[in-house]
Amino acid sequence: MFPFSDSTLGLLARGYSWLPDKMRTTTDGTFRTRLLGRPAIALRGPEAVRFFYDEDHVRRAAALPGPVLDTLFGQGAVHTLDGEAHRVRKAMFIALLKDDKGVATLGGNLVRRWSEAVSGWGRDRVVLFDETARVLASAVCDWAGVALSDAEVTELARDCVAMVDGFATAGPRHLRARRARARQERALSALIAQVRSAGEAGAKGSALEVVAWHRDLDGDLLDPHTAAVELLNIIRPTVAIAWFAVFAAHALHRRPHHRELLRSDPHGVHAEAFAHEVRRFYPFAPFVGGLAARGATWRGEAIRENTLVLLDLYGQNHDPALWEHPYRFDPHRFTGPRSAADPLADLIPQGGGDAAHGHRCPGEDITVSVLSTIAAELARLDYDVPDQDLTIPLSRVPTAPRDGFVLRLS
Repeated sequence: MFPFSDSTLGLLARGYSWLPDKMRTTTDGTFRTRLLGRPAIALRGPEAVRFFYDEDHVRRAAALPGPVLDTLFGQGAVHTLDGEAHRVRKAMFIALLKDDKGVATLGGNLVRRWSEAVSGWGRDRVVLFDETARVLASAVCDWAGVALSDAEVTELARDCVAMVDGFATAGPRHLRARRARARQERALSALIAQVRSAGEAGAKGSALEVVAWHRDLDGDLLDPHTAAVELLNIIRPTVAIAWFAVFAAHALHRRPHHRELLRSDPHGVHAEAFAHEVRRFYPFAPFVGGLAARGATWRGEAIRENTLVLLDLYGQNHDPALWEHPYRFDPHRFTGPRSAADPLADLIPQGGGDAAHGHRCPGEDITVSVLSTIAAELARLDYDVPDQDLTIPLSRVPTAPRDGFVLRLS
C-alpha cells in the first residue's frame, strides 16, 4: 500500500516551492506522496542524483506524460528511450552539442545576431525576453543549417517559447504549446524530407544534415516526424536560454557591481561563474521524474515498480547542506581552484549524472557558453530599467520576471 494523500493540487498551486517545502518536513530527505493518483517518491542530494540516473533504478521510457511530450519534448524524442537505444540516439546529440568548435561557432553567431538586434532598438522600450528569444532562434538556426526568413525566425522563436511556457499547465497556455509544436514539427519534417531528397552526398555536417541522416539502433533512418522532433530538441532548448538571459539581467539589476566585474573579464572566468550562479540561484526546472524499475531500492526500502520517482532540482540547488548561504547570489562560489568538493558536481539545474551515458542534458555546455556571452553583452550595454513588475512568481512554472524585463538604451 502507498497510503499518502494526493499532492497534485498543491504542486499546481505552489510550483517551485512545493517540493522543497515538503522535503523540509521530512527527517530522511525523502518525501512520499501521490501525483495524479500515482504513488510518488521524491529524493534530493548527491546520493539521490546517482540513484536517479542509474537505469537499474529509474527508467525514463513511459515516464513522461503525454501532455509533456505533446508540448515540450515531442513524441518519440530521445527523452523517452532507455538502454542502448537511448545511448545510440544520445550519441548524435553529444557529437553536435559537446563539440568545442560547434559551441564556438554558435557563440559567434550569437554575438553577431545580438549586435544586429541592439542596433535596431534605438531609444524604444524593449522587452528583453522577447528580443533574446528571437536572437537565440536566429543564432541557432544559422548554426544548425536551417535557413529561415526573418518572419519565420520570429514565428519559430514565439513557438519555441510557447512550447516551454505551456508544458506544465492546463488551459490556453497548454493549447498554445500544442499548436506551436505541431506547427514547427510539420515545417521541420518537410525540411528533413527536402534534405533527404538531395541525397546523403550533399550532407555538410550541420545539425540539420546530421539529424536527417542519423540511423538508430535498428540501423534505420529516423522517420521524418521523429527527425523533426529531435531537430527541434536542439533548437527549442537553445531558445529557452531566454529565461536564463532575463534572470541574468535581473541579477545585474539587483547587484550592479557585477557589471564592472563582467566588463573587466578578458578571459571570461567571471562570466562563466556568473552563468553557473544564475543557473543555480534562479528557478528553471523544479524537478525531473522517472519510473522505478523492478527491484529498485532506496536506502534499504523497496520501491514498487512504476512508482513515480522525482529528483528535486530546485531544492538541491538551494540546499544549505550543499551551498553556503544558498539564497545569496554569489558567483564567486564557482571561482578559484577546483577541489574534490567541486561545487559543479552538485549543480543540477539541467539534471545530473553523465550526459554521455545518462539522461543529463547534452546541451549544458552550450547553455553555459551562451549565457556567459549574453551576461557579458548585457554588462557592456548602457541601458535604463523603467518602472515595471520584476517579481518572479514561484507559483508559475516556468517563471520569469512578470514584465519580461523591460529596458531602454541610454
